[in-house]
Amino acid sequence: MADDSRSRLGRGLAALMGDVGDETRAPEKARPQRRVPIEFLKPNPRNPRRSFSEAELDGLAASIKERGIIQPVIVRTLEASSDHYEIIAGERRWRAAQRAGLHEIPIVPLEATDSQALELAIIENVQRSDLNPLEEGAGYQMLASEYEHSHDQIAKLVGKSRAHVTNTMRLLKLPEPVKAYIREGKISAGAARSLIGSPDPERIAREIVQRGLNVRQAEALAKERTPASAGTKTAQQKHADTLALERRLSDQLGLKIKLTQRGAGGVLTIEFRDLDQLDDLLRRLQGS
Repeated sequence: MADDSRSRLGRGLAALMGDVGDETRAPEKARPQRRVPIEFLKPNPRNPRRSFSEAELDGLAASIKERGIIQPVIVRTLEASSDHYEIIAGERRWRAAQRAGLHEIPIVPLEATDSQALELAIIENVQRSDLNPLEEGAGYQMLASEYEHSHDQIAKLVGKSRAHVTNTMRLLKLPEPVKAYIREGKISAGAARSLIGSPDPERIAREIVQRGLNVRQAEALAKERTPASAGTKTAQQKHADTLALERRLSDQLGLKIKLTQRGAGGVLTIEFRDLDQLDDLLRRLQGS
């Protein structure tokens, strides 16, 4: 039932924001649109979006001066006051409206919990591609840590794959200089993921930026700069039948396979590049 409620809220927000063509059903307990003094609104401290481009705000403010605000700001009532509101979705419009000198702003109040407000903020920003990968990952992390959402639940909520959610959250583990490159758009999320687990991600990140490498080139560089695990001699000493079986399994699965004999038994190791590749392997093993 909780998942159904989140789904309804997400679809309803999309309808209010004009992101879904035929969707007209508003969230449950939504109230009619109205106008309130702009100072009655305050930002949501949990909004995953932290950076607002000055140029974008100036451009939006100019548009608002000419045409007004077309889409209302989605808000919820603050417990301490019935006429003051916390922004759920539309903080950029609210900021631009202040620059444009507006005294009132159109709003649609909703009844939403802290968790639902965060969910809706993430949905709106992800649908509009307004978040950088780190902001997106931080939003997912907040849903997981503070509100105990699983990665599967978050994926269904935002319409992304579970692998995308997990990989995006993993970017938060990178050192701050690498995160700065991501925020500035100098390194893509795909290239940055190849640095996770690297012994010196900052140095490799600098080289990626300096050489202007794409994702595949970045992955190759990260692999090249990561010391190979010990055991090359052992691999050369493997029985020909074991090497042949490794090649056969590798060709069948499309992944790197390693067989290590231990007495009458042994260990089978399957290497995968990312969670999308792992998901594909699981589907094939399950026969779906």
